[in-house]
Amino acid sequence: MSNRDAADGAGLAGADSGTTASAGPVTDHDADPAAATDAEGPEAEAGALAVVCGLPGVGKTTVAERVAAHLDGEILRTDVIRKELFGDPEYTDAETEAVYAELIDRARERVVDGDAVVLDATFADARFRADVRETGERAAASFDLVEVECDEAVVERRIERRDGISDADFEVHLHFRDVFDRIETDHAVVDNSGDEAATLAQVDAAFDDSVDEASDGAVGEASDGAVDRDG
Repeated sequence: MSNRDAADGAGLAGADSGTTASAGPVTDHDADPAAATDAEGPEAEAGALAVVCGLPGVGKTTVAERVAAHLDGEILRTDVIRKELFGDPEYTDAETEAVYAELIDRARERVVDGDAVVLDATFADARFRADVRETGERAAASFDLVEVECDEAVVERRIERRDGISDADFEVHLHFRDVFDRIETDHAVVDNSGDEAATLAQVDAAFDDSVDEASDGAVGEASDGAVDRDG
């Protein structure tokens, strides 16, 4: 298993263009319907596609759940898809390519039908980010890209305290930090270093909306549970 594969199992992403912005997600409201060749027709309702990406262990799932609440969308995760495709994954390049191809195919099916979907994955490779953005454009769907960040010391502490995971998992985080393709396009940035309330407030501000408290669950220190290993 290559370092890149192990990292991709942990979750990161790459080659876009533009400037990074933390003010809010980019939504392609001006997409030309005529160019959306995957759309069902002029009367088809536009779908919504959001990508929540970042290094392993930074708290992507916490953010993805909040984004899904805003969009009333379904969450698709690469770690789940990998287990479905490969019972005993080896995190090879071929596996990673297959996992992201399946992730994007499932997203395409949903947005073409006018549904909303949130992709929870590392997206360390810029190629995958470009592919999913194109998928949204072809379906005339709105598109949001959210990058989750977290202080390195906080990530390490959460991994050790909450999961009892070996140092190897934190090493995966560090490796992805070094290989993650910088995001060059405008996108939202959420800092998950603080408590959950602060993290959710950033998502709400980015999407310029609020979510019923009933959907929030208990508010405590933000976390992403176990370190993801599926890019």
